[in-house]
Amino acid sequence: MAVILSSPSGAGKSTLARRLMAWDDTLRFSVSATTRAPRDGEVEGEHYYFTDPEEFGRMIVAGEMLEYAEVFGNHYGSPRAPVEEALKAGRDVLFDIDWQGTQQIKAALQGDVVSIFILPPSIAELERRLRARGQDAVEVIAGRMAKSEAEISHWGEYDYVLVNEDLDATEAVLRGILTAERMKTTRQPWLTEFTRGLATEFKERQP
Repeated sequence: MAVILSSPSGAGKSTLARRLMAWDDTLRFSVSATTRAPRDGEVEGEHYYFTDPEEFGRMIVAGEMLEYAEVFGNHYGSPRAPVEEALKAGRDVLFDIDWQGTQQIKAALQGDVVSIFILPPSIAELERRLRARGQDAVEVIAGRMAKSEAEISHWGEYDYVLVNEDLDATEAVLRGILTAERMKTTRQPWLTEFTRGLATEFKERQP
């Protein structure tokens, strides 16, 4: 299944995504492609696939993106091939994307998607976290804060909504969601054959 984490910038989705990956090494992270320049410490193929606008546009036209959007003047998107390969191999794929990408992923993957929206405990705390990261200029932070209201308004489109007041507590809830979703009968196709075997055992025990 595809597991989507969305939130306004600074609410904690990227940190929570990393924690989920550390908890369960069977999860495959969907690495996004982007046209923005790498930040200090970012590694090609691990944090993002860095590309130019021309190549990004070619991938869209060729149908090689599951979803894509323009954010703060840069383009971001999820390459289709590695995601479909992981899903066919039976691995769950984790997405760190916005509400627009979520809508596109739901349309592209048709059903096997779990969407989770992360809310900040307050707008003041959201701004504090953005400033504490020390990654963006003042005007960029202002832009992210301005966009956060529109992003939060889409919370109702998600399967689950969590308020990230405490990272440890929120991570624990996310683990529970993932475990429960995996246990749904629709995601355990082996049960059909297993229960047939149980029925056969009952018949064999009859005198």
